[in-house]
Amino acid sequence: MEQNLTDRAFWKSFWESKNDIIFYIKPDYHFGGILAKLIKEKNIKTAIELGGFPGYYAAFLKKYYQLDTTLFDYFIHEGIIDQLLEKNGLKHGDVKIIEADLFEYKPIVQYDLVTSFGLIEHFNDTKAILETHLQFLKPGGVLFVTLPNFKAVNGWVQRKFDRANYDKHNINSMNPVLLAEYCRQLGLTEVESYYHGKFSVWLENRAEQGGIVKALVKTIWLAGKVFTKIVPVESKSLSPYIVLKAVKPL
Repeated sequence: MEQNLTDRAFWKSFWESKNDIIFYIKPDYHFGGILAKLIKEKNIKTAIELGGFPGYYAAFLKKYYQLDTTLFDYFIHEGIIDQLLEKNGLKHGDVKIIEADLFEYKPIVQYDLVTSFGLIEHFNDTKAILETHLQFLKPGGVLFVTLPNFKAVNGWVQRKFDRANYDKHNINSMNPVLLAEYCRQLGLTEVESYYHGKFSVWLENRAEQGGIVKALVKTIWLAGKVFTKIVPVESKSLSPYIVLKAVKPL
């Protein structure tokens, strides 16, 4: 079975279709609170973001926590990265860059924190892609992975109105219990895996949709926000993300 559900052409087209990718990253950026706690508790000094072009989290960690950060991806456009850095008060070279295939690259450096955000669900073999993360991780270091939860309401929206994007995701990977079990099988400790976020829906192809679809998705978004404000729960049915944390033994 083909390992990767996407290819370089897909990501090149994906990023070139975006016109809003350069923005100021706020201190309360998604998952920022969790990352801040990990940095403090584990005395993290170095970090790598895997599959994260244009490097929002590498820039975030450099900007707010002064970590020595690296961005690793199969597709890199340095001009876009430099624009993002400049927008956030950083300069060329503040984030190191590695452009390579994750399954072929052999790291020469290991990091205190290895992260990926919306990467592992693009591969058929979830355990194998998690294992590739570990080659970058120092003993005692922290693995921090997030992925969307398309088994929730957001998944129905994706499947109904953006089937091409939905099909680029391994839905079976979106299982906190399974992710935790894979981490334990790989020898990791302090494993935590859980649904995260109160509610959200989105469409990558929103600009291409007609007014009726846009209105429907907005209505769903508003209804979900109201409900989870009244009943603030994180669950399989409503939460838009899954978070996975683990530690590599010394």
